[in-house]
Amino acid sequence: MAVASATPPFSPPFLSSPRHRHRRPDAISFRPFSISTPNCLQQLPLSLNSFHIFRRPRLVAEASIGDRESGGSTSVSDDEGFVGEDAAAFDLSEQKLTSWVYFTVILGVVLFVLNVVWIDNSAGGVGKAFLDAVSGISDSHEVVMLLLIFIFAIVHSGLASLRDQGEKLVGERAFRVLFAGVSLPLAVSTVVYFINHRYDGVQLWQLQSVPLLHQLVWLSSFVSFIFLYPSTFNLLEVAAVDKPKMHLWETGIIRITRHPQMVGQVIWCLAHTIWIGNSVAVAASIGLIGHHLFGVWNGDRRLAKRYGADFEAVKSRTSIIPFAAIVDGRQKLPDDYYKEFLRLPYLSITALTIGAYLAHPLMQAASFRLHW
Repeated sequence: MAVASATPPFSPPFLSSPRHRHRRPDAISFRPFSISTPNCLQQLPLSLNSFHIFRRPRLVAEASIGDRESGGSTSVSDDEGFVGEDAAAFDLSEQKLTSWVYFTVILGVVLFVLNVVWIDNSAGGVGKAFLDAVSGISDSHEVVMLLLIFIFAIVHSGLASLRDQGEKLVGERAFRVLFAGVSLPLAVSTVVYFINHRYDGVQLWQLQSVPLLHQLVWLSSFVSFIFLYPSTFNLLEVAAVDKPKMHLWETGIIRITRHPQMVGQVIWCLAHTIWIGNSVAVAASIGLIGHHLFGVWNGDRRLAKRYGADFEAVKSRTSIIPFAAIVDGRQKLPDDYYKEFLRLPYLSITALTIGAYLAHPLMQAASFRLHW
C-alpha cells in the first residue's frame, strides 16, 4: 500500500476531512484562534457542526502562498511550526449537501457496476474467471494467496507511482476513477479468496481455546483501524466528487507513526495469523506486510518529490516505528493530544469497526456463495 495514495485491501475509508493545510508562510498576519467566551458560546452551534471546538487554543498564521497543488491561501500553526495538514479534521458546517448526494449516487453506481462486471457470475461477471486463471497456476492455496496479493500490489502501487504523470495526462478525477476502477475488483477478489480459504492451509498451531485470546484478537483488529491513513477519511476525494489531492499530514495518528496504514496492517495480520494459525494466514500476512513495507519507501519517495523541504520537515519530527519520534524527543505531544482523535471520522471508525465485527457472519456467507 502506498501510504499517500489510497486504501489497502482490508481497510475501508470513512469520512471526509476539510482541506486545512498548515504551511510555512511567505507573508504572515496573525489573528487569535477563537476560543470560548460567553458571547462566543451563544453563537456556536454546539452540535456536530462544532467539532473544531476540540482543537486547543493557539495563534494561527494566515499566509497567501502558491499552493503546490491548487493555489490559494493556507493556514499554519506557528507555535508548533506545522507545514503539513491537520489530520482527520472535519467541520460539518463546511460540507455541502449536494456533494454528499453526488457521493451517494457515485457509490451506488460503482457498487452496481462492480457487481455486474466482476462479482455476479450469472450476469457475466469476470471475477470468477480471473480467480480461476490465477488458481490454475498452482494447487497451493498459499501460492494463490500470494499471487493475488502480488497482482493487487503491482497494480495498486504501480498506478500510485504513476499518479503525477497520470493526473497531468487525464486530470485528477479521471485518474482517480481509473485507479479505483482497477484496484477495487482486485481487492475484492483477494479478500473473498482469503475468507473462503483461510482454513484450507496446513495447521501450524491451534490457540483458539486459549482464554481471552479472542478478545485480544478483536481488540487488536479494532486498534488496527485506528491506524488508518488520514487520507482514507476523505470520502469526497476518494469518490472524485472533490478534486483528489496528495496530502501531507502532520497531526493526529501521524504524530505516532508517519506510516499508520502499514502499522495497522501489521497489527491486523499478526492478530489474525495468531488466531487462524495456518499456512494460508501466514502467506496472506507475508504478502500484505511486504506490500505495505514497500509502501513505506514508495510513499516517502512520492511525498518527498511532491513537497520537498516541507516533507523533510515532517519526516524529521515523525517516525516509521510507532512512538519512536516521541521517545527520542523529536515529536512532543501536546497536553490535550487526545482531542485530535475526538473527531467525527474516528467516532465513525469506532461504530463501523464494531459493525464490521458483528457483520462477520454475513460477510462470510456472501463470500461462500460466490464459490471463489
